[in-house]
Amino acid sequence: MEIRITSSISIDDSELEMQAIRAQGSGGQNVNKVSSAIHLRFAIGTSSLPQELKKKLLSLKDSRVTNDGIFVLKAQSFRTQEQNREDAIERLIAWIKAATIEQKPRRATKVSKSVKVRRGEVKKQQSAKKTLRKKVEF
Repeated sequence: MEIRITSSISIDDSELEMQAIRAQGSGGQNVNKVSSAIHLRFAIGTSSLPQELKKKLLSLKDSRVTNDGIFVLKAQSFRTQEQNREDAIERLIAWIKAATIEQKPRRATKVSKSVKVRRGEVKKQQSAKKTLRKKVEF
């Protein structure tokens, strides 16, 4: 099954390794019996993603990416295993999609002359106000 990330990028379902594990947190006896959380592992280096995207994903400072280039995600928000599986896949898609967005290069701007003049006038007014607060000497 193909998992579509963008119109041009998709990954195969077989590239994901999902394992059911026991969820943490409250839930009483049920939490100790049922493996409803999902542990998703996605090997970035061996995936079918474009090479530039792989480099970008590996260069991100994300604690979920191991030194071996494997993206590890734990989904345990929901009570059922199937909902957690869908949540894990959605979060993986969102993570990859965020890396595809190109940021515009920043253009340096200058402060206009009129803004500099206005700032100077405001500073003069503040200075005058504070000198009026000083102690009067006779």
